[in-house]
Amino acid sequence: MTDATVAVPAWASRLRDIADFPKPGILFKDIMPLLAHGEDFRSAITAMADRWRGQQLDAIVGIESRGFILGAAMALELGVGFVPVRKPGKLPGKVLREEYTLEYRSDCIEVHADALPAGARVAIIDDVLATGGTLGAALSLVRRLGVEVVGAGVLVELDGLGGRARWEADLPLHTELVF
Repeated sequence: MTDATVAVPAWASRLRDIADFPKPGILFKDIMPLLAHGEDFRSAITAMADRWRGQQLDAIVGIESRGFILGAAMALELGVGFVPVRKPGKLPGKVLREEYTLEYRSDCIEVHADALPAGARVAIIDDVLATGGTLGAALSLVRRLGVEVVGAGVLVELDGLGGRARWEADLPLHTELVF
């Protein structure tokens, strides 16, 4: 069961499908046209941020790369910090690393080892929930910092790929649009 709204938001028309990207058989949900339209981009960010208003948050954790865009905008909207979770080799200094599997490859992500103080309250943000590998890896990774993850949010969930089943049932997972 998802918590996506029943009505399709106006900004949803800005999303486009790209077949066979990044490899044959994958139908990629491209959010770039949404990002290029100021009013609809703002509307999507406001909807995502509204899920967290009134909760004590210290930071938004955004997953590379489109989770950076959404997460940073949400952090600004909510008046909290932003912490990037990056692909390997992109962060200077001491990092923590987590490996994971996607529907079409394996990968790993990293975060600065001193990105957040122990006990900080964070929400994890990404653009699309597919198989759940990236979101699950980000959850494991940031927990190793000693923070409290209060939940996660994604703009789009691809329901048929089962990613929600890989998320911890007792943590909120907010989705704005389900395909």
